[in-house]
Amino acid sequence: MIIYKDEKIALFIDGSNLYAAARALGFDIDYKQLLKVFQGEGRLVRALYYTALLEDQEYSPIRPLVDWLDYNGYTMVTKPTKEFTDSAGRRKIKGNMDIEIAIDALEMCEQLDHIVLFSGDGDFRRLVEAVQRRGTRVSVVSTVRSHPPMAADELRRQADAFIELDDLRDKIARSGNAYDSDDHPNLPDEEDLSLESA
Repeated sequence: MIIYKDEKIALFIDGSNLYAAARALGFDIDYKQLLKVFQGEGRLVRALYYTALLEDQEYSPIRPLVDWLDYNGYTMVTKPTKEFTDSAGRRKIKGNMDIEIAIDALEMCEQLDHIVLFSGDGDFRRLVEAVQRRGTRVSVVSTVRSHPPMAADELRRQADAFIELDDLRDKIARSGNAYDSDDHPNLPDEEDLSLESA
């Protein structure tokens, strides 16, 4: 990683994208360790975690994770998913957080030296370019070691640095019982909602 100690940094985590990338590599994220890694790299100003939540459910499997993150150093940005029926009559769920990430990154970038974007979505290429024009460096965290790769080539080319998620595995992977304690409960991962982008 190329993050300087005096840099003000913020993490922008696309929850479902990070979950899918880690799952493709065969490990789960320990969010407590993830925060520690980046706190040790620079002056961490904010860690934002973006996820869509299923509406109209008494209990969502992701709710304990969302609550834990909210109490343990992450700023949660959520919105309800939208349900629709596609042209083939199949029920689909849509919960894309791209606009929320883009607006927050553009609003905050001038107070930051470095943004770390946890997503491989090629749609973020223009966002990265816009943030860079405002003088903020951008690193992208995703993977090209999964099959298929999770990081779009155009996003990797635009970023100031690409951080291979698999290279962080030893520092941020959840061990078997990493969450089995009072201060770090046994939490589910980001629920795979099969979210549609659009």
